[in-house]
Amino acid sequence: MKVAVRTLCEFAARAGDLDHRYTPSPTAEQGRQGHRKVQAGRPEGYQPELRLQGECLGLSLSGRADGYDPGRGRLEEIKTHRGDLSRLSDAQQALHWAQLRCYGALLCASEGLASLELALVYYDLGRERETLVTETASAGDLWQGLEALCRRYLAWARQEQAHRQRRDQALAGLRFPFADFREGQRPLAEAVFRAVSRDRPMMLQAATGLGKTLGTLFPALMAMPRIGQDRLFFLTARTTGRGLALAGVERIRSAQAADVPLRVLELSSKQHACEHPDRACHGESCPLAKGFFDRLGVARQAAVDSDGPLDQTRVREIALAHGLCPYYLAQELSRWCDLVIGDVNHYFDQSALLHALTQQNDWRITLLLDEAHNLVNRARAMYSVELSQQRLLAVRRGAPVALKQPLQRVARQWQALLKHPDLPAPTADEAVQLDQPPQALAAALGGLVTAITDYLSEHPADAALQELMFEALAYTRLAELFADHSLCELRRPGRGRATLALINLVPADFLAPRFRAARSSVLFSATLTPPVYHRDLLGLPPETRWQEVASPFRASQLQLHLVRDISTRYLHRAASVAPIAALLGRHYRACEGNYLAYFSSFAYLEAVYEHFRAVAPNIPVWRQAPAMAPAQRQEFLDRFQPGGRGIGFAVLGGAFAEGIDLPGDRLRGAFVATLGLPPFNSRNEILRQRLQARFGAGYQYAYLYPGLEKVIQAAGRVIRTPTDEGEIVLIDDRFARPEVTALLPKWWFAAAENP
Repeated sequence: MKVAVRTLCEFAARAGDLDHRYTPSPTAEQGRQGHRKVQAGRPEGYQPELRLQGECLGLSLSGRADGYDPGRGRLEEIKTHRGDLSRLSDAQQALHWAQLRCYGALLCASEGLASLELALVYYDLGRERETLVTETASAGDLWQGLEALCRRYLAWARQEQAHRQRRDQALAGLRFPFADFREGQRPLAEAVFRAVSRDRPMMLQAATGLGKTLGTLFPALMAMPRIGQDRLFFLTARTTGRGLALAGVERIRSAQAADVPLRVLELSSKQHACEHPDRACHGESCPLAKGFFDRLGVARQAAVDSDGPLDQTRVREIALAHGLCPYYLAQELSRWCDLVIGDVNHYFDQSALLHALTQQNDWRITLLLDEAHNLVNRARAMYSVELSQQRLLAVRRGAPVALKQPLQRVARQWQALLKHPDLPAPTADEAVQLDQPPQALAAALGGLVTAITDYLSEHPADAALQELMFEALAYTRLAELFADHSLCELRRPGRGRATLALINLVPADFLAPRFRAARSSVLFSATLTPPVYHRDLLGLPPETRWQEVASPFRASQLQLHLVRDISTRYLHRAASVAPIAALLGRHYRACEGNYLAYFSSFAYLEAVYEHFRAVAPNIPVWRQAPAMAPAQRQEFLDRFQPGGRGIGFAVLGGAFAEGIDLPGDRLRGAFVATLGLPPFNSRNEILRQRLQARFGAGYQYAYLYPGLEKVIQAAGRVIRTPTDEGEIVLIDDRFARPEVTALLPKWWFAAAENP
């Protein structure tokens, strides 16, 4: 029975309140940098990152101590932090000591030492200052302490070992939940099984309606016992994807002759899971944080004994029954569940929980990435941040006295930046690209983060201060990692309203280590063409395979029209409004039903919409508006009823261009009046230049491929099942170009014709 020392301590040595006042914690990269600074100052012969292992009461323990000085006989555990160390709770410090003492016991046993000096080294990243807390312990005392922790963990470890055996036995004999696969679903499942069984990364392109969720989950689960896989993570960019995955797992389980002891957990965001958003995350403020770790064991056991998936609703029920925070209970349960279903940021974000647990426990994992084409833009957002001068000034006006000076230092650095003699004269719209993030501003922001952290440790939660702190923290973290994968952009729309953004362009540099940490990764979507584009921008290994599963749809289901005599280029848009409106009217009258018409912007949509209403007043129309509330979005979709009539106007790449299902005659056809190319502006031109220099395909990677990906997703709303029929009308002369048609689904063109 294997267990990491840190996992052992987090299970057996934590007690008391959940306390997140001692935050924000450094990122893994900042922690590593802090460790290296401390280790660099140690004497010759110092052994950093000392690997330790041993056995205790039948448990196989392993871990990595931060440093050992054999000359002094001192073993060190380095903890990076921000803020006043005196505010570290007794429970947190006890956990740190437990981990260090475990390492000490293993070192004494392996080296035959009679005693050892132990040192907790707290390194303040903001002040670059070390604080040492030391003790000397005998080997016997250290081993007794280790045995005490192992006894607390042993019953759970045996339970986990028995669960793993039952789980693997059940998964090895898993049956597909239907009498047969859908057309195209079997080759999809076979490809996934081979990729997972051979520890290979793979991209799978498969049409919507083929059953990708079930067709990937089933073989990935079957492969787990074959290769000794520890965990399976199903990650998606949309909430609806989580629901489909949960439903798919339950369908698989219900189809088996015997129970499948598979622990399934749904992770949700803190925003959706927090019961008291107005309270701070510590026991003196939130009742669900009070005594959290004292009650965690009983709640954890109740969760693993629970029937069915631990979805958001079930986790909340268990948490509230035991007086615990649902969000943090789910995070604890992610350590012990076989299949975790969550958002892509739970693994790929800078401080992602699932990646941290994978590293800590040396798990063998498989990643299933649903709608993987979204990961490029989602990852860019994860590794981008924007500073707002306006936010800073608003907070400074009402700031407490303790924060006046650090806020003023940041404000002065803003002014120094804006008055720099090398900056061109300010304009409202034009951005200025800086070669590097201003170092003095980053340093001042680091000091501000430390000051706000100290202040919030002793005062009630303040939303404005927290927002400013997290904005500053995100900026300082990304400024340290700045390279040619990102750009630094300054905008000056008016006095006191400047923004400074670090914008990621190539997420590959951040994502590649995450893919390497997984034993296998399967990315699937209806739009992963061309494969080299996604491989390059996502940082997938060169050996990543790509496979397209034949579409289950027939050419006879679709009428494809390529409109060659209309240009939707920006210069021609005014002239295109009337012809497009006439075209929509002709197709609608030829076959009445529900249609969607997609445009490149709200302005373009509005122009065609108003003209169409004037020339075709008898045809029902409705349109998407900017920033629609959930109820308004649902109202828009509810217009697409079976047997309905009318045209819905929407923006390509928006809420109604992907992730919606309108099967049967709820949707008769789609008009796409744009290639979806991103706008030609300074930022996108820099992106094109960077991608050209790095991959030799600047225009394609920056404009063409992202645009056509949106076109295919939008047009894919029409044919959703093998019985659907409809038409797709692509409006622009460029759709007929060979380099464009080569990127569109091949089965469309068996039915292509001119209007």
